[in-house]
Amino acid sequence: MSGYFEARDVKSSPVIRQIFISAGHNFFGRHGQVADTHGMTGLTAVWCRAGWGLAGDRFYGYRPDYNGQVTFFSWEVVEAARREFNCPELGAEVFRRNVIVEGCELNALVATRFTLGGLEFAGISEARPCHWMNAVVAPGAEAWLKGRGGLRAKILTDGELRCGPTALIAPDLLPW
Repeated sequence: MSGYFEARDVKSSPVIRQIFISAGHNFFGRHGQVADTHGMTGLTAVWCRAGWGLAGDRFYGYRPDYNGQVTFFSWEVVEAARREFNCPELGAEVFRRNVIVEGCELNALVATRFTLGGLEFAGISEARPCHWMNAVVAPGAEAWLKGRGGLRAKILTDGELRCGPTALIAPDLLPW
């Protein structure tokens, strides 16, 4: 093997199912403490600001060039978790990710630039699950979510991201 992936154009028609922001952190930076109680606010659209994050979210302007300006999570993982842990009413907001998307292989977007809903993002890394998932989902959820934790990304262009059918374009899956 030559050590690189052949460039390919990935186009799909995912659906942005839900968008969430939160004014505060419940788990981030709270290891060994009690979880906080900041709720997730569901939106139909959110303003994305390049280099800053999602307007109104806890990570908006957190620090320059932050790798988690937005987090994406798979709707298919939400549904699988409901089945795996026998909790059919489990809401996507418990995972504390911003954009819940259906029909998109998020792990394939790590280390790529991609366009979703007309906005450009840089896929940085998996959004790794934390030990809190064992409390808010079910015992064993943290381990089960490894490799399924979502995608941490940087926002590269300003604009509004909306719920509904959208376009995903990843011109190449080469590291940038």
